[in-house]
Amino acid sequence: MMDHPVKRLQQALETWQPPQVPPDIPQGDMPGDKVWIGPQSIAKGKVAFRAALPLLVQALENNPCSKAVLSVSGGSGVGKTCVSALLTYYLNQLGVGAFTLSGDNYPRRFPELNDAERTRIFRLGGVRGMVREGVYTPERAALLKELQQKDLDPDPAQCAEYPWLAAYQKAGREELFQYLGTEQEQEYEQIEQVLRQFKEGQEKIWLKRMGRDDTALWYEEKDFSKISVVVLEWTHGNSGKFDGVDVPILLSSTPAETREYRLARGRDANADTAFITMVLELEQQKLEARAPFAQVIVSKSCELLNYEQYKQQMAAGR
Repeated sequence: MMDHPVKRLQQALETWQPPQVPPDIPQGDMPGDKVWIGPQSIAKGKVAFRAALPLLVQALENNPCSKAVLSVSGGSGVGKTCVSALLTYYLNQLGVGAFTLSGDNYPRRFPELNDAERTRIFRLGGVRGMVREGVYTPERAALLKELQQKDLDPDPAQCAEYPWLAAYQKAGREELFQYLGTEQEQEYEQIEQVLRQFKEGQEKIWLKRMGRDDTALWYEEKDFSKISVVVLEWTHGNSGKFDGVDVPILLSSTPAETREYRLARGRDANADTAFITMVLELEQQKLEARAPFAQVIVSKSCELLNYEQYKQQMAAGR
């Protein structure tokens, strides 16, 4: 039986040893998302779990319904899915009911449409920036269109041949930064509602499911009656734009490491474009700005970091 979660976790504080991880453990509720859990993810999961245990005990004690929420955030491909699955598995093995909730089910647009919206915002902002800076001409507009058709307009290397492109890229990045990870892009209010219902003890909650095209949207009713801990797996889990997270965990990675992770995962065909590289850099800025609010930070090398150590690693990784 999965009762008395506080007592079970208190017992585990001093004695917990990671169990053997089978290859087929559940990996969250994002449709079609399945990744291999390798040794590095297991090492990260162990470190994160040990560090989160006392914080989780406190959060469960503070909730009248003995419910708590962990979030696992970090850059694309850093291992959020794997580590979240491991945390959920470890809790369930201790007899504490846990469930992995994927925040990737809660964007306002499907991936393809959101990619198009990101591109639109960047390009419109860039052209307006050229006009403001007095570098826009019909001739340059024609050259810019050629770069856009080749998806080279976000590439900083192009500024060597086209110096005026720097004004376009700077303004476009600034506009895109104002969109990424904001309420315009993500349904934070929906995530917050789910977490509130869970922590108030609601037993059955409707959860959104979103695939990768406009025909893949539906809701499923999840029974939380035996669930004590929700593990929220999401890039924006430590964004501060919604309430309900008790223990925010950050998986640290530099932009170069994030790109490496993303390429190795190979989930997206455009993983190595100049535009995606720019998006990852901008998302990294947002992750770093919120890092002081993470209660647990785990490095790529599976070390537990404090905030000062995290800042040093980020500076060294540039």
